[in-house]
Amino acid sequence: MSAELGTLGDLGDRDDRDGGVTLSIRSLRIDVVDTGHDIVDEVDLEIAAGEVLGLVGESGSGKTTVGLAVLGHARRGVRIASGTIEIGGRSVLDRSPRELRRLRGGQVSYVPQDPSTSLNPALRIRTQILEVLEHHGFGTTAADREARVLQVMEEVALPNTPDFLRRYPHQLSGGQQQRIGLAMAFACRPSVIVLDEPTTGLDVSTQAHVLTTVRDLCRAHGVAALYVTHDLAVVANLADRVAVMYAGRIVEQGTTRTIFESPQHPYTRHLTAAAPDISGTEAVVGLAGRAPAPGKRPVGCSFAPRCELATDECRESFPPVTSPAHAHQVRCFHAGGLAHLQRPAPVTLLRQGRDEVPALSIRHVDAAYTGHRVVHDVSFDVARGECVALVGESGSGKTTLSRSVGGLHREWTGEILLNGEAMARSARNRPTAQRLSIQYVFQNPYSSLHPRRTVGDSVARPLRVAGVSAAEATKAVHEMLERVSLTAAYAGRYPDQLSGGERQRVAIARALVSRPSVLVCDEVTSALDVLVQAAVVELLVGLQHDLGLSMLFVTHNLPLVRSLAQQVVVLADGRVVESGPTERVLGEPEQDYTRRLLADTPSISAASAG
Repeated sequence: MSAELGTLGDLGDRDDRDGGVTLSIRSLRIDVVDTGHDIVDEVDLEIAAGEVLGLVGESGSGKTTVGLAVLGHARRGVRIASGTIEIGGRSVLDRSPRELRRLRGGQVSYVPQDPSTSLNPALRIRTQILEVLEHHGFGTTAADREARVLQVMEEVALPNTPDFLRRYPHQLSGGQQQRIGLAMAFACRPSVIVLDEPTTGLDVSTQAHVLTTVRDLCRAHGVAALYVTHDLAVVANLADRVAVMYAGRIVEQGTTRTIFESPQHPYTRHLTAAAPDISGTEAVVGLAGRAPAPGKRPVGCSFAPRCELATDECRESFPPVTSPAHAHQVRCFHAGGLAHLQRPAPVTLLRQGRDEVPALSIRHVDAAYTGHRVVHDVSFDVARGECVALVGESGSGKTTLSRSVGGLHREWTGEILLNGEAMARSARNRPTAQRLSIQYVFQNPYSSLHPRRTVGDSVARPLRVAGVSAAEATKAVHEMLERVSLTAAYAGRYPDQLSGGERQRVAIARALVSRPSVLVCDEVTSALDVLVQAAVVELLVGLQHDLGLSMLFVTHNLPLVRSLAQQVVVLADGRVVESGPTERVLGEPEQDYTRRLLADTPSISAASAG
């Protein structure tokens, strides 16, 4: 990670709050209007000027709900039932709708996860930043606002030339779009900024630039930042303090050093054990079960059904706040009782050897879009029973190459061989047996399943295409759902009844039901929180071991590569710049490009060591 972001040593011990408290949240409760069931409850947080507080937890824990409440907003069907939120000592929740509109973007700003949804595709960059300044009456003249546009572009490390400012959002990369979002958020010099997973879809190099920008702007202008994320490595390198949410409540908070080096709540320990690290010395460990939804939370501690330390006391009442150390708070009757989670060493999977006919061969492949080449003369093999990770920055050609392998992109030349047999460019022109032997799992679990088909129908689809009878297909579907750690009962459910992790398991089951020899995984964990990601990785490793599956794993998550792949292929500008065994490529890289990717990758262990 870039040195500017600091480490646990120089960020995590800042508990003096010498800038004074800027954002204060007290006893916040947000519930469902129709039922009164709590979404979040008993939330207490403080953030000082110039400080970054990382708010972490599983999907559905209430992180984003708290973040939006800071802006005085609750989504439809939800209300802020009680509690106080103050910015600079003044209440947010007592303000009128007109006052809230002035507050948002002026005193408190919001940066969403997907920059493309926060920018107007029909307006130029300069116009969008000016709109924010004009709406909030920044400065006294138009010249003041024009000068601020140029200044804020410098602050986010983007060109402030007339040519760049005339661009539209679609003419920018994902990282540039996110930095424009930051420019708009910081334009009026707010006191508080809420960042909601702002780097989830970015590659490690772009993420490093964005995080450095956030840190520098908060420090330079005394902005209190609430950073909502499930990426613990980012938090370890960026945040001054960390608050851990589970099922709508804060279960632990303290300095970053304390949370990562001496976590007291069992849930926090599970979160850190599920986070992959670039060192690769320990395997990721998942956690069975899922957090209870609003209306289904138990009377006592919500974590009790998943906790190995739970007692009757835990099931009968929610633990009070205790302070095991200065500036460290935890809500657990058995704080510190789970001394250490046993994390096994990564599994070394056996393969049949690279001297045999490879399961997948890519030979001198070029790929293009309407004649513009984006992949150049790429060649590598995936041996039987082996996982090859395809890594690189956004725009390096990873997905284009993987879609060519899957027959989803047709504009390519060269050879792609499956078990020694050449494949046609388009999946439609490939024999049924070949189509069933190579399966593709897509990045987004929310859009890869048909919303009007049951899980059983979706998983059975490849078999029905192959002419398998309904009875045999149903049997195979039930067996495969069990294999991916679901149950046969899921066959009757629809996608909207599943969590993100469950949807991704269904997508994997659909890909595996035809017993393929090669599985292509395209960023299959990027939309998942750390615990669900760990469970999916454990599943894939187990399937690789049990079924002898060969995998092409496309990702920009280098720590994940350590947990899963035996070989790595590094792409830059559509060309292979380095390839070889995972331990050598990630442990002793030969190319500057690979070394830069590794340097930009946030690491919990590196932050601790620093």
